[in-house]
Amino acid sequence: MGAAAPVTPATPLADVVDADIAAKLAGLDLHTVGQLLFYAPRRYAQAGVVSADELPEAGEWITIVGRITRADLIRMKRRNGQFLKVLVDDDTRVYEASFFNPRYIKNKLQPGARVMMAGKVGLYQGRVQLAHPEWAVLPDGADPDVAAVGNSMMSELYAVEQEAREAAGDDASLDDAFDRAILPIYPATKDVQTWVIWRAIRQVLARLDAAGREAVVDALTHQQRQQRGLLTTDEAWHAMHVPDDMAQIDAARQRLRFDEAYAMQLVLAQRARLDRAETARACPHVSGGIEDALTARLPFTLTDGQTAVLGQIDDELDRSVPMNRLLQGEVGSGKTLVALLAMLRVVDNGQQCALLAPTEVLAAQHYRTIRTMLGDLGIGGELGAADVATTITLVTGSQRTAEKRQSLLDVVTGTSGIVIGTHALLQENVEFFDLGFVVVDEQHRFGVEQRDVLRAKSSGGRVPHHLVMTATPIPRTVAMTVFGDLETSVLTELPKGRQEISTSVVPMGKPAWMNRVWERAAEEVAAGRQVYVVCSRIGDETGEKAAKSGGDQRREAVALVDLYDEVVARLPQCRVGMLHGRMPADEKAAVMDEFTAGELDVLVSTTVIEVGVDVPNATVMVIIDADRFGISQLHQLRGRVGRGGLAGLCLLVTAAPEGSGAYRRLSAVAATTDGFELARLDLAERREGDVLGELQSGGSSSLRFLSLLTDADVIADARELARTVVDDGFVLDEHLGAAAIVDAVIGSRAAFLDKS
Repeated sequence: MGAAAPVTPATPLADVVDADIAAKLAGLDLHTVGQLLFYAPRRYAQAGVVSADELPEAGEWITIVGRITRADLIRMKRRNGQFLKVLVDDDTRVYEASFFNPRYIKNKLQPGARVMMAGKVGLYQGRVQLAHPEWAVLPDGADPDVAAVGNSMMSELYAVEQEAREAAGDDASLDDAFDRAILPIYPATKDVQTWVIWRAIRQVLARLDAAGREAVVDALTHQQRQQRGLLTTDEAWHAMHVPDDMAQIDAARQRLRFDEAYAMQLVLAQRARLDRAETARACPHVSGGIEDALTARLPFTLTDGQTAVLGQIDDELDRSVPMNRLLQGEVGSGKTLVALLAMLRVVDNGQQCALLAPTEVLAAQHYRTIRTMLGDLGIGGELGAADVATTITLVTGSQRTAEKRQSLLDVVTGTSGIVIGTHALLQENVEFFDLGFVVVDEQHRFGVEQRDVLRAKSSGGRVPHHLVMTATPIPRTVAMTVFGDLETSVLTELPKGRQEISTSVVPMGKPAWMNRVWERAAEEVAAGRQVYVVCSRIGDETGEKAAKSGGDQRREAVALVDLYDEVVARLPQCRVGMLHGRMPADEKAAVMDEFTAGELDVLVSTTVIEVGVDVPNATVMVIIDADRFGISQLHQLRGRVGRGGLAGLCLLVTAAPEGSGAYRRLSAVAATTDGFELARLDLAERREGDVLGELQSGGSSSLRFLSLLTDADVIADARELARTVVDDGFVLDEHLGAAAIVDAVIGSRAAFLDKS
């Protein structure tokens, strides 16, 4: 038989490990050697060192390494037979493991034995229980006479060491195979257990060693590593998975943390360079155009922040290099007006603009808002239109056939200067006459690949200018990592007249407090104001699964249909409407129009009103089951009130126990209206996986070492290096080391990020 093919980080795992193991690892989204080697141990079992792990959750699959402190044979009460209960201490806590029909193992699992066990967590009175777990007695340097025994786990563990030693040409005894000071414990499942992962990792490391260290081309030069005090990636992989001491692990994490940041920044820097190489149509200021006409009509002065951001946008629209800019702005900071003035400049230059919104309610709100702002400037072709007027068109998925046909005709013929729509704009049958500018509102609702669909709808070999807007403040680390190809503008100054919004947490279980909620709503309505009441689910679905809040598994979330009946009963003197996402589009529009016109006093709704909805007369926001919502979502909902120069009030109603994590989170929201501080708290709560997953392409994050919460310096360093090498002519496909870490860290998502 010929020699095995050389292994590199790009080698498919199916070419290195058994087919069944490769299939199991694919279930963890691990497909290549590099991806597997970036799969970090969850923790390390280290003799005499206390684990910092928190109490695991029920149903979670865990692996422990500890010492048996007690072993008791107990007779079963309801049937014949015995079971063995052992207590295992890992220096952090005591675990209880139970084994049925223990005839074979009762003499193996004795007090004093050092063991590894893996199983599904059960919790009882604060103690972690494992029912009939996988187990192995590990060799123990403290007692050299202890033999290594176990069930299937033990044979797997020995196979790992046997293969590794054979690959290295080592014929030494296996007696000390697992008498290691440090054992890696990997995130595992019932189907893919930690020793299976370690076996595969040891196999690929052995194959890489056999191929020679030159098989792993490093993404960094010797000088770049030396400047940062970093190991090679190959050295980091060995130190991470087969460490001799904790110092090696720390050094490995430092290098792999940088690799993850660098992988993201290389792709984004290359994307930005490719964007700069494309051509857009320059859109200079047109004197006497529709932009000037609207500016002259504004009944207020732009804030300093709006003026500064418009200056940045105008400078970029003036050039033939496509603008790619992220506009962050606090709720109510005037982003829509900034975007509208930029769109009007493009319209003045004879091109079309598209505004993409995540929901029909928000798209319709933008349509109404912009029509109102423009007045006769937005009814081009109609009686009474201004001389420089343009036409605004709405395109949504639920439009009636005739209406949608006319909308698409206005878009393709160029009749419409501003096109506002939902995901329906991304469909193949939507064609533009001459698309010059794309505005994406609430970018976190769209994936990167969706962001590019509209870019492809331009004509003449040009690409449109691009503005991304979000009212969800983004921490600097996330902005650098996720929007690294975009320049960033921030609006923090609120328009004059905006009032602070006071926020209070209301315990649902206190009737007096709840009575006061509805009394307060009635008082606002009596004063001529309006009220939002929001909950997390509709409640009329067949077989709907109610949301469960953290720490509250006893009750269903309040349903909209029930809440509506309660509000009607509580506020009999009020005109109450209901709104949710599954209503027909015309019904949703009619309800919003009624509320906007003041014909409804109270709107009971789901989160379809989360962003963009602007009713200046609304002053109270009541959020039922507030603990079911994320921090940024609560901030967005709160921003729907206090928009018309009137003080706003937000009441966070929750059944979460006082002192619980959910209650503390709501208290943090109530304590500040600083969106960037709340964004930091949100990131701390959700961690990188959720954030990158939803902001990128919808997949799960593969970051294992980099923290977007604490590693700002690492990300900034990686960003600067990536931009430098890319501007010097770097091409990802020509650099095997860089390509390997991009594949390992980003995986299939690189196809969406890297347009080359």
